[in-house]
Amino acid sequence: MPAKGGARRSLFARRNENGRLAARAAGDIGREPLGPPPARDGCRRAGRVCHARPRRGSTPVLDSVRAGWHVVGVSAEKLQTLRTLLKSYGSCLVAYSGGVDSVLLARVAWDVLGERSLAAIADSPSLPRRELEDALNIAREHGFPVRVVRTHEFDNASYLANPANRCYFCKHELFTELAPLARAENFAVIAYGENASDVGDFRPGAQAAAEFQVRAPLKEVGLTKAEIRALSAELGLPTADKPQMACLSSRIPYGEAVSPEKLRMIEAAENVLRDLGFYDVRVRHHELRAAGDAGRVTGSVQPPGAPAATRHPSPVTHLARIEVGPAELEKFLVNGTAARVAEALKAAGYAHVTLDLQGYRRGSTNEALVSAPKASVPH
Repeated sequence: MPAKGGARRSLFARRNENGRLAARAAGDIGREPLGPPPARDGCRRAGRVCHARPRRGSTPVLDSVRAGWHVVGVSAEKLQTLRTLLKSYGSCLVAYSGGVDSVLLARVAWDVLGERSLAAIADSPSLPRRELEDALNIAREHGFPVRVVRTHEFDNASYLANPANRCYFCKHELFTELAPLARAENFAVIAYGENASDVGDFRPGAQAAAEFQVRAPLKEVGLTKAEIRALSAELGLPTADKPQMACLSSRIPYGEAVSPEKLRMIEAAENVLRDLGFYDVRVRHHELRAAGDAGRVTGSVQPPGAPAATRHPSPVTHLARIEVGPAELEKFLVNGTAARVAEALKAAGYAHVTLDLQGYRRGSTNEALVSAPKASVPH
């Protein structure tokens, strides 16, 4: 059934047959279980709250989501259970990222709790500027408040060392910032977007959540990722078809030091690809060292037998390994795309630019690790 308001643009659109991004048509798929979000005016930024009047009728086509993720139905009982659970909190501070899970959670919490709910998004060098902008825009368009909270995981040497449980230190820092905010503004519960599909995965961040008694309502009511996407489409949330995302630090192999400078290179490189219309995009950041420096993290190296005073910097060059969706690989072969990408990424600081012929896949940065976690790893 066509939407009364005509076609509307989704923030996260699929490729059309020509390989370019095309807006999804919006369609009226029937009832919206939660109804349109309340209208809110005004905007406050940088540690304050953003409200906006939502766009009416911007419901993506549920059938397209079903086709893409093989969703055959959504449990209305689970949605009602989620509403009941959130209502029982009395008030809720939602750890918000602008991703599929946290957008749905923030929207439903706002619908149920109104002013007694607040979304809070962590801002740090690991969050792409596009992601921050999109997250704030979604909140404005759908009427729920969001606060930007600065986090400081890059002051933590354990995080910068990039161990396999790096996500623990990131989430620990996030909840360290959110806990006093919740106390100061009398939010009874902090919640985040872990879902039922995450059960059994290797998720170090869940340990930090447990330490701070952070709730995972989507998981508690049994909502899977596929159901969350379909519910998001039904509620008109543009994240229904948003690609999986992970922080920029996940592009660096475990054991390679994380730094803001590296993340700026990665972000610039991925922006080049997204501007060219690629949908699933990762630029994996690898460091090439001199042969005698094998296994060392970027830094200084001492030649055998040399006194400490004669140490000199180890030569290091950066290699970009591009991953895109398998169906998008052929786009590099036309219109001079490969040459344009190589030139742009070299301008961003990469000495070598490569294309991974296997395409995008989860956790590929750490495939060479002998003891890599067997379950879920960052994207």
